[in-house]
Amino acid sequence: MKKTLLVICGPTATGKTSLAINLAKKFNGELVSADSRQVYGEMDIGTGKDLPKFSIFNFQFSIDKNDKKQIGYYLLEEIPVWLYDVVEPDYYFNVADYVKCATVVIQDIWQRKKLPILVGGTGFYIRALIDGIETLGVPPDWELREKLRNLEIEKLREILKNIDHGRLEKMNESDRNNPRRLIRAIEIVKEIQNSKFKIQNKIQNSKLKIKNALFIGLKAHYKVLYEKIDRRVEERVGQGVVEEIQTLIKKGYNWENSVLGSTIGYKEWRPYFRNPKSEIPARPAGGRNPKLKDEIIQKWKFAEHAYARRQMIWFKKDRKIHWFDINQKKWQDKIEALVEDWINGKAENS
Repeated sequence: MKKTLLVICGPTATGKTSLAINLAKKFNGELVSADSRQVYGEMDIGTGKDLPKFSIFNFQFSIDKNDKKQIGYYLLEEIPVWLYDVVEPDYYFNVADYVKCATVVIQDIWQRKKLPILVGGTGFYIRALIDGIETLGVPPDWELREKLRNLEIEKLREILKNIDHGRLEKMNESDRNNPRRLIRAIEIVKEIQNSKFKIQNKIQNSKLKIKNALFIGLKAHYKVLYEKIDRRVEERVGQGVVEEIQTLIKKGYNWENSVLGSTIGYKEWRPYFRNPKSEIPARPAGGRNPKLKDEIIQKWKFAEHAYARRQMIWFKKDRKIHWFDINQKKWQDKIEALVEDWINGKAENS
């Protein structure tokens, strides 16, 4: 299994984790999550970790003594699942953090002669880990972000155009209308001319040398996918996502000082609380407006639908992916056969 990696990707609600666990059982593997929100501890229900009720986090690594990240695994059906609960909700985890953590985990799995199975829907994380990205070494500039965060999109475009017109022109329409992506582009341009960045970037992108990778993508017709998403949302409401948010707020997290304000499944619930400014969770506004909860749930579903569409747009660009429709008969058997052939050197890889 040295330098070999299996990737299971695709939009939300397609059953990626379930498939990966079954493959791990058959092919002596361990899962490595590639999800930008499941890295946050205490955010379990809303992010869909689906952990057993009495899960135990098995801590294994710390990047260094001053690092706030913890790296370990949970057992799902006796299979280790890595990179859940890496940081607290008030830490702004980025792609460079992910590459650093995933590299440590995958190297450890290889050393134990097992198969790492990268599973998740955050395509940017997967690409950065496997292919590397030009700007991985650019650190967040929190002072700059604070200055820019309340500016209108047109103003952000103007700033980026003035400092690097070419970068703005290369951005796709979605990114050009995304203030977070525009701010990141400005941040990158301001840093990229620093010679130290170029050295750091080269080192960061060279740590994980994958020699053999197989990409499996799961997909479904959007109508079917939306139905699955809606059921999952209803399940998470029933599992107690509101109570989970209340617990987080009691611990001092809110929509301003943590990722609650930018995470699907959490940000939609802000109006549900009677006093959003003080974040008092004891008496939710839903008690006085019975329709509000239903409106929030519907808004959450629509946000998940839109996210699934964005995921498919991203993954469809990657020609390395072998796609399987989860509505087709025996799709799991076909994947299992492909993986077995790949491991035995009989199937095409990346």
